[in-house]
Amino acid sequence: MVSILPVRFPICPYFARANVRSSFLLSRAGARVRVSRLLLARAMSAYSTAAVEGEGEGCGEEVKEEVVVVVQYVVLRRDLVDTWPMGSVVAQGCHAAVAAVWAHRDHPDTVAYCSDANLDSMHKVTLEVKGEAQIRNLSEKLKVNGIDHKLWIEQPENIPTCIATRPYPRSQVVSFFKKLKLCK
Repeated sequence: MVSILPVRFPICPYFARANVRSSFLLSRAGARVRVSRLLLARAMSAYSTAAVEGEGEGCGEEVKEEVVVVVQYVVLRRDLVDTWPMGSVVAQGCHAAVAAVWAHRDHPDTVAYCSDANLDSMHKVTLEVKGEAQIRNLSEKLKVNGIDHKLWIEQPENIPTCIATRPYPRSQVVSFFKKLKLCK
């Protein structure tokens, strides 16, 4: 059963095929699944019709849920981690993360990421690159591929310190970061 306060109904195949961006959230055992309102209305209508006509059409049967994990990636420069005070490096990552969220505050993924239901369970992945050349190359690669991000440049020194993406479904951006190491 999926619970959408105050309505409860079984999962229908329509939800398994949900691949639509929206700010409407369903939750089951802490996992979040985004489904469009139109898709939700169609699924509820199809379920009601099937129940009345006595046709199951798979509704009410066990169907795999599509779990969409929304994550924000933060990439720091390792050379700065080794030479700057830890607090300064952490502050750079915070600046970039907040700037990326704020710049894309109206995007459905960001709205879902910052929603009250998700506020205590946000996902961030903090990675590292070797130095300035690598952070600039990564930024350019993200830009070319249309991945929204913020390259934080510390002023007045004009030093690129880190990158933060806006919140994305993990599956959409993981390929850009899979070769990077976790920041330790």
